[in-house]
Amino acid sequence: MSNQRYRTERDSLGELQVPADALYGAQTQRAIDNFPISGLRMPRAFIRALGLVKAACALSNRDLGLLDAARCEAIAAAARRVADGEFDEHFPVDVFQTGSGTSTNMNANEVIAHLANETLGESPGERVHPNDHVNMGQSSNDVIPTAIHVSAALEIEQGLLGALAQLRQTIERRAAELAGVVKTGRTHLMDAMPIRLDQELGAWAEQINQGEARIRDSLPRLRALAQGATAVGTGVNAHREFGARVSAHLAEATGVAFEPMDNRFAGLSAQDAAVEMSGQLRTLAVALMKIANDLRWMNSGPLAGLGEIALPALQPGSSIMPGKVNPVIPEAVAMVCAQVMGNDATVAIAGQSGNFQLNVMLPVIAHNLLQSIALLREAAAVLADKAIAGFSVNEDNIGAALGKNPILVTALNAVIGYERGAAIAKRAYAEGRALIDVAREMTDLSEAELKRLLDPTALTEGGLPDERD
Repeated sequence: MSNQRYRTERDSLGELQVPADALYGAQTQRAIDNFPISGLRMPRAFIRALGLVKAACALSNRDLGLLDAARCEAIAAAARRVADGEFDEHFPVDVFQTGSGTSTNMNANEVIAHLANETLGESPGERVHPNDHVNMGQSSNDVIPTAIHVSAALEIEQGLLGALAQLRQTIERRAAELAGVVKTGRTHLMDAMPIRLDQELGAWAEQINQGEARIRDSLPRLRALAQGATAVGTGVNAHREFGARVSAHLAEATGVAFEPMDNRFAGLSAQDAAVEMSGQLRTLAVALMKIANDLRWMNSGPLAGLGEIALPALQPGSSIMPGKVNPVIPEAVAMVCAQVMGNDATVAIAGQSGNFQLNVMLPVIAHNLLQSIALLREAAAVLADKAIAGFSVNEDNIGAALGKNPILVTALNAVIGYERGAAIAKRAYAEGRALIDVAREMTDLSEAELKRLLDPTALTEGGLPDERD
């Protein structure tokens, strides 16, 4: 028999029982009862943003003479505690709920009102009402889109971009350390012309650099907030200065340059900025998966694969094969990338669900967008610290493969022609001999000239033979 104690709460639909120790009220309890779907709650980053938004709204209403100072301070203080994560267990509403996120908005209103009333005491004239005071000048229809933008912008600016910079710098540092190592390049997974390790890693670093740039290019549209639009975009029941003041308070509280959206109708009816940013995250995930898979191939073996590098040995790789060590970090990162790509598909579908004046898949947009940001942040840091920073280079394996590479004959094209070069390459491969030995037999070029033309390091600099002198 349960020892759970309850209290009676009331909303516009009537009375119902709420756990006695819950900070939320009737509307949150109805959502708990109505949506027992996934067990997934709104992300911590979103609840943080929601608290920050509610505090900014209270301060703005005070500035405008619409909310008295005592209630304002109580609401703002409670909202900041919500933002700081003190009461996350009192935000139990499932992600899969009403498409506007009204249940989560009311969850915040009820929790903040409860906390504010604990501060103010029991005087009826000073009590804080979830709708009349905490939600003053607001609608779920503008609060939730605002919280999506605020949470995503904060998570990107205060987390993801730093992790990407760390990854890029780690790659650049390793590239500088390995600048003298020449290896066999590969196209179609087949031997190709030589390339230096710093060139190969430099391409990775540039992919991350471009990923950062794309995200930064999209951030201004995330910093634009819909607050003040209220229910349909007209701003009814909100002071005309309300949205601008909320943006200013949020900018002051976070250090992020939030500003009012130019067209608030678009801010409610569409989630294009979130869809855009999700697409940038997908592109970053594609880049990270390419890097992760390159590392897996380079690490493959150690005897029957490429064996060019050895990733740090982090854990036993098999429950049955002793001594086996697997590329676990690149594998984990690749799975993160797959999840982010799936999240982006969900965000894109959800973004299409703007019916007339309101998008009705806001909670699932928030969940997937914020999960993608968090996953990429952690994956970038782990890839940098536990894979790229510590891999060692097997120069003997690299050198042996390079010395036998028949594709080096490409360097002779300008001197002996393609057809003759192809014959030399085929014979060298068939006989398992060094290309230079076969070329010496099949051409009238001297050994010194062949060494000059076939120097792998010189070939990594590009150009025509005469330009490499």
